[in-house]
Formats: sequence, C-alpha cells, structure tokens
Amino acid sequence: MMVYRHVQKFLTGAKCFEYKRNRVIHLNLRLFHSSGETQEEVLPIEWYEKVFPKITELSHQLKHVDMIDGRLVNVNDGSVIVDEYIENKMHTLKSLVRFFVGSPSVQQKVSENVKGLLVDGKCRNPVVSFSKSSEREPMLVDSLAKVSNFLNVSAQQRKVVRFTICQQVTQHRIWRAALEEILNELKSEMDLLNYNCLGKGNNMGYQIVSSCLKFLSDMDTSSEHDSTSWMRLAPAKRVGYPPTCGGWEDVLEMFHDLIQCLKSEKWSVHHVGKLEAMKEGLSQIKDVSIDKSLGYKDVQHQESLVQKKLSNTLGHSSRCLFTLLLYYLYGHVRDIEVDIRGGIYGGGGESAFLLSMGRILTSDEEEMVWSGMKQLDRALRVFKFVWEIAGMKGVLELQGHLWCVGAMDRTLTYRGNIFFVHGISL
Repeated sequence: MMVYRHVQKFLTGAKCFEYKRNRVIHLNLRLFHSSGETQEEVLPIEWYEKVFPKITELSHQLKHVDMIDGRLVNVNDGSVIVDEYIENKMHTLKSLVRFFVGSPSVQQKVSENVKGLLVDGKCRNPVVSFSKSSEREPMLVDSLAKVSNFLNVSAQQRKVVRFTICQQVTQHRIWRAALEEILNELKSEMDLLNYNCLGKGNNMGYQIVSSCLKFLSDMDTSSEHDSTSWMRLAPAKRVGYPPTCGGWEDVLEMFHDLIQCLKSEKWSVHHVGKLEAMKEGLSQIKDVSIDKSLGYKDVQHQESLVQKKLSNTLGHSSRCLFTLLLYYLYGHVRDIEVDIRGGIYGGGGESAFLLSMGRILTSDEEEMVWSGMKQLDRALRVFKFVWEIAGMKGVLELQGHLWCVGAMDRTLTYRGNIFFVHGISL
C-alpha cells in the first residue's frame, strides 16, 4: 500500500484509518463491498467531487513546474527550484491524481481513448485503465533488479542480461564519461549557487569537484587515437613531473570527502545519490593505478583492468551499473521517475505485449507535455531494452499516458511510440 501522507485531510468521503510503522504514516482505505475475491479500493463519488477543486488549484499553483531528475524544475527556463513547501504541494497533487485516475469516469475515458489502437496492422484492445491501485503507484527506476522484477525476468535470464550489459557499459570510456557527467552537473549547479561564497566547508566541496575533474582530464591518454596508435611510444618524461597520474583510490577518497561536504545540503540530495552510486564502482577499482608514462598498449591494459573489475563485481541490483547503463543509452545519468507504473498487458493469442506507464503533468502547455513525454519515453525504452536482451517471448510494444487537469484528449507519437494525453475532469 502506498504512503499518502499528504492526502489524509482530503479523504473526508472515505472510511479510513492510520497506523504507524517504522515512523512512517500509512493510509489504508476500507472497502465498501466484500466478496470472496480480492477487491480494489472504491471511493464514493462525493470524494472525487470534493478533491477535484483541490487538484485544479494545485495544478494552477504548480504550472510550469515538473519533477525532473529528483528535483523541481521550471520547464520554461530549466531553473531548479529548491523549496520544500512547493515540493510538498507537488507530492500532494500527484497523490491525489493517482486516486482520481482510479475513478470510474477517468477509467472509462482511458479505455475509450485506447480503444481500437492498431498494432502492426492488427486490432488489439488490452485492458489499459489503471484501475488497480498497484498500477497507479509511483516507481523510481534505479536498478536492473527493479526492471527485471517488473518484467518477471527469470534468474537464468538475469545472468544473461547482466553479462551482456556489463560488456558494454563498463568500458573505460563509458565509466570515465559518466563520472565527468556527474561532476560537471554538480559543478554547474555550484556555480549557479555561487558556492564559493557559502563558507569554508562548502568551498572545500567545490575544490574537490574541481580536483576530480582535473584528475580525469589529466589521464586523457587515448584522445589521439588514429590508425597507427598501436605503435605510439610512451610519452617523454618531463623533468619535475611524476611519472604517474595517481590511482583510482585517489578519486575514491575525494568522492568520500565530497559526499561528507554535501550530505547536509538540501539542494544536493540527488547529487549525493549519484556520487554514492559511483563510489560503489570506485571502491572496486581502487587498486588500479594510472600511469601516463606508459605506452598505448600498457594504458589499454590499465583500462581493461577497470572494465574487468567492474564487470565482475557490479551486481544485478547495483545502482552504479544502472547509472552506467543510463549514460550508455542516453548520454546522461538523470533519474528515471514514473508517476504511474502501469503494467504489461496483452499476450494471449497474440505474440505481442503492451507496456503502459503514466506521468502526471501540472499543465497542458506544449513545453510541459513534451517534457513529460520525453521522460516517460526514457523509462519505457529501458524496460524494452532489458526485455530484448533477456530474450523474453513476444514483442514488447510501448505506450505512454499523460494526465493533466483540463487537458484536451489527444494522441502524440514520439520515437515511433504512442502517447495519450488525458484530461482530468469530473
């Protein structure tokens, strides 16, 4: 059962009770009917009538605001919003909308919108109404284990998935580029916040980021590859310069210190999460040295050691491995957040399955719709990527759903996949 901390005061039309467990308030809804079968929660129509004005009000207040990469962002200018009050409003809105999507009127509208969808020339009408509460739960996609659990990938298939992905994403160029991506994103935000003026401790964090980036830049020995690069001699040793650039253990220590500097800062929570994910990988390669005085072949050997150690030690549930996968697929490491997790539908006599997931928007404006659609597309494609590598039976089609108060019902196509925009109304 999901946690609806912000919904409690709006559930005046439902019979409910609370209980505390692990210091978290959970909200359960009593059923208005009973039978021998498991039933979904049912709310009276009066509840939706009372809640709809609140959803409308919150949508208006949060217009242009979206949750991207774990942070509130103004979609119009890309600026990051650090405001706990606004963040609570966003969580409240999305919690209420998840309940509202379960209303009979919204479910009927969703079914009508997807009815008659043609897939490969065949008419297939899977039940995609998101009527079950489990289908309306949010999901942070941050590991292969979560993806495999969702797709019901077998233990044997997971071994194939992990082995295949590791061969690609643990390559030295991917590993290093992902580190640089995370550090550059952090440095850019520090610059925007004028981080150097915020005190001695924070200034230390900025210096550590700069040192890490310089370390990665100094180890660039493979940028001059050409057809005869295998013949390249070791660089000439210069007086006053040590032969080695250091080792990955140095970066591991810097990451540890950087996390300590940032963990108390509210604005940097999502940055700390990414640093901790990559720290897992750094701890596995800390004994690999980096020596620029070596020739190209020896440098290749150092890089292959990094890939070998990461491939052998990063498990299926590793956030570090998943971070590398995100960079491999998309060129960046932004979090993948799904507001409404949906499920896999179809199968039966057809060999095709349909993966449907949803996102909740605060406005129907073009920038907001395209932002939500692109984020949802990233999530859908990760699941299809794993599905295909695992060799699952049948073709997995992708379908996205976007909900917004007052939106005009329509369909959009992005990267060959269908996305439905659903207006929320009574």
